[in-house]
Amino acid sequence: MTSTPSEPLGAATDGGEREQFPLVFGLDTFGDVTHDADDHPLSHAQTLRDVAEQGVFAEQVGVDFFGIGEHHTDDFPMPAADVVLAAIASRTTRIHLGSAVTVLSSDDPVRVFQRYSTLDAISGGRAEVILGRGSSIDSFPLFGYDLADYEQLFEEKTELFARLLEGGPVTWQGKTRAPLTDQDVVPHLESGPFPVWLGVGGSPESVIRTARHGFSLMLAIIGGPPARFAPFSQLFHQALDSYGQPARPVGVHSPGHVAATDEQALDEFWPRYLEVIRHVSKTRGFAVPTKESFLRETGPQGALYVGSPETVARKIAANLPALGATRFDLKYGMGGLSHEALMTNIELYGTQVVPRVRDLLPDRPLAPSYAHP
Repeated sequence: MTSTPSEPLGAATDGGEREQFPLVFGLDTFGDVTHDADDHPLSHAQTLRDVAEQGVFAEQVGVDFFGIGEHHTDDFPMPAADVVLAAIASRTTRIHLGSAVTVLSSDDPVRVFQRYSTLDAISGGRAEVILGRGSSIDSFPLFGYDLADYEQLFEEKTELFARLLEGGPVTWQGKTRAPLTDQDVVPHLESGPFPVWLGVGGSPESVIRTARHGFSLMLAIIGGPPARFAPFSQLFHQALDSYGQPARPVGVHSPGHVAATDEQALDEFWPRYLEVIRHVSKTRGFAVPTKESFLRETGPQGALYVGSPETVARKIAANLPALGATRFDLKYGMGGLSHEALMTNIELYGTQVVPRVRDLLPDRPLAPSYAHP
C-alpha cells in the first residue's frame, strides 16, 4: 500500500500559509473508438453517442468535471468536442464540462472563445477550457498550419485568448491572424470568465506562460514518476507571485482504468494500451512498452492509475499532495475497450475512488459549484 502524505494542499502564500482550494475530481476522454462484445470496432457515430452517455452518467455518480480532448484521426474521432459537450449539458445540471485539451495553436482563439462561451451559456455557467499546444499534431496539416511556427502560434493565440476573457471590445495585433480593433466578441459571458487551464507536459516555459496569463495549471503526466513534476508546481506559484497574479489551483491529468480488482483492471487495460502505443509510436516516436515497463507505470511510482478502486484512490491521494495539486482528472478509456467497461470504470471512479480519496485527504472542502449528489 502507498502511504499518504499529510502536508496540506494548495498554493503557498507570502506568510507561509496555503491558499486552500477544494479537491476536484474529473474524467477526461479522447473519444477512443469503442468495440462491441465481439471486439469489433464500432462506428465513429456510435462512439460519439457513447461518449455523450458517459458524460451524463459521470454526473449521476458524482464526478465534478467531464472533459473531451480534441483529436482528428480514425482512432480518436473527436474533432468537435464542444458539440458533444453541449449535448451532455442539455441532459445534466451540475457537472462542469470542458475541453481536455483544445489545440489552440491550430484553431482560432476567437472561435474557441465563442464556442465555449456558448457552452457556458447553455450549461448555466459550467464550461471550462484546457488549452494546449498539441502533442498530437494531426490538426496542423489539416488546417494548413506550419509546424515551424509551433511556438509563435501558441504564444500569440494564448495571449489573444487571455484578452478575450477580459470582456469588452478587443484590440489586438499579431502575426498569426488578422488584427482586431475594438472588436465586440459575442456571446458575452453572463457571470465573468469561465475557468481556463493550460496543459503542460514538461516545459518550464509553458508553466511561466500559464502564470503570466493568469490561467490555472494542468500537469499532463502520462509517463514516468509523477514526483518529477513537483518543481513545476513550485515554479508556477513563484511565477504567479512575480506577475502579481492571485493564487491559482494546480491539477493533474493522467491515464488509467478502474475495475473491480487489480487483476481485472490490468488484464483489460494492458493489451489495449500496448496496441494503442504501438500504433501511435510510428508517428510520435513513443517507445513501445513491455509488460515490465507497464507494471512499473501502474505501480506506486508510475503515471498510470490502473487497478481496483482502493489501489487507484491511494495512488491519487499520495500524488496530489506531493505535486501541490488539488484536482485530478483521470483520462479513462483506451481504444478497443467496450462501452460497458468504460461505464463500469466511471461508476467505480465516482462512487468508490473519489469518496475514498476524500477520506484519505480529510478537511478539504467540497467545490460547491461542481456536481455532488
